[in-house]
Amino acid sequence: MIGRLRSLPFATRLPLRRLLAAAAVLGLAGCAVGPDFQRPAAPAVGRLTAAPLPATTASADVAGGEQQRFVPGGDIPAQWWTLFHSAELNALIEQSLAHNADLKAAQAALTVAHENARAQRGAYYPAVDGSFSATRQKQSQQVAPGPNYPVVPQEYLYSFFTPQLSISYAPDLFGLNRRAVESVEAQEQSARFQMIAARITLSTNVVATAVQQASLRAQIDATRELIAIDSKMVDILRYQLAKGYAGRLDLAAQESQLAQLQATLPPLLTRLDQQNDLLAVLAGRLPSEAPAQAFDLASLQLPQQLPLSLPSTLVAQRPDVRQAEANMHAASANIGVAIANRLPNISLTANVGSTAVAIDQVFKSGTGFWGIGADIAAPIFHGGSLLHQERAAKAAYVQASEQYRSTVLTAFQNVADTLAALQHDAEGLQAASSAAQAAKLTLDLSQRQYKDGYAGYLSLLGAEQGYQQARIALVQAQASRYADTAALFQALGGGWWNAADATQADAASKQPHPSDSDHAKADRDSDEK
Repeated sequence: MIGRLRSLPFATRLPLRRLLAAAAVLGLAGCAVGPDFQRPAAPAVGRLTAAPLPATTASADVAGGEQQRFVPGGDIPAQWWTLFHSAELNALIEQSLAHNADLKAAQAALTVAHENARAQRGAYYPAVDGSFSATRQKQSQQVAPGPNYPVVPQEYLYSFFTPQLSISYAPDLFGLNRRAVESVEAQEQSARFQMIAARITLSTNVVATAVQQASLRAQIDATRELIAIDSKMVDILRYQLAKGYAGRLDLAAQESQLAQLQATLPPLLTRLDQQNDLLAVLAGRLPSEAPAQAFDLASLQLPQQLPLSLPSTLVAQRPDVRQAEANMHAASANIGVAIANRLPNISLTANVGSTAVAIDQVFKSGTGFWGIGADIAAPIFHGGSLLHQERAAKAAYVQASEQYRSTVLTAFQNVADTLAALQHDAEGLQAASSAAQAAKLTLDLSQRQYKDGYAGYLSLLGAEQGYQQARIALVQAQASRYADTAALFQALGGGWWNAADATQADAASKQPHPSDSDHAKADRDSDEK
């Protein structure tokens, strides 16, 4: 554009430069109507739960029964799942983060929001359009002569060549453009935190699914052993019935118990297949391409240090809360947009170019033309639509603020629920471990008594049955401990702020709103890159 301006005559360039200077002054002198957004304050609470938390959870001498200690103010690593010390789990989560379709969709949505924000920032600058027209026409001999008259008196067929530069600019006197840019930039932040939440949810789901898969595999093994034990008991009772040592009622009761136990196996197998399919989909694969990892609870290490965010920092760590805050910010900026739409609007225009009858005469002396103009338009009557749009924008801000408050309450509820589950499930695992130990002791004594002839085989099988049932309950309690720990990391925000790229983006989002000159410099730097 500068090169083209320099090629124009000085008399043509001068009004254009004055127009651009006046546009810059008007753009910088304007003010932005509407409210300036203020980040809501964190809830003034001293703790996350109704009752004070104990320093540690209960413990049990089994896998997953380690004592966990709460660390107030502790931080969460960005890759918190590595605290389970499972190479297979780490690999599966990395595959999921690289190939999951939902996460990729969230990342694409962030790119869309980012590009929309950059596109909206174009409203800060004048719109410059270039055109070139070439026409050839024949003039009627009954009207005015052609352009070369009287040099060529009979020339009625001639051409016109017109290169032209058109410039238009709307000074942002009342901050319409600034509020619009503020709104789309807040929407970009909303999309960013939505993507972060999708990433945290994905990693948590992979951990929870892997734990559930390990639990189901152990439950299926114990159930099959129980079925084998009950089948032996049925065979013994049938033999005793044939010999007259047992009644038909005893056999019928045992057959009923066996049938009930056999009925529990297919649902477990179905759930295991579903977990395997889910792991495949989470990793971006088809169910037929399910990952080969077969997880075992004994291969996972329960994290023993549990970070406990302060209530004042929880709202800054939860991506859903930050997303709700960004939506609230966008709604606040939209109020300014609605107010500015009811105020006068100024537009400046300029045209500069050259018209000649031969292409080699373009830009020669005497062929140039220019024109500048200024228009001001103010809404007078729009049937009340602009007023109601402003009221709707204000109501949308109230809606967004209440949704933000609801999100904050839900965030605190999630943390409180997870902390309660951590305590009570630890106590449940302790009880299940004691029950399993008691059942194992009963089985050992029954085996000794059977060996020494003091107990019958049915008594031994009953002890084995009780032990296997206790094993199933123990496995379920162990799985709850691992799942609770993963849920706590998710409830506290997942440590996204410790990722280098997230830290830089979060710092940028906290900077004050840039001026027009800052936007110009940022765009120039981006174009150079």
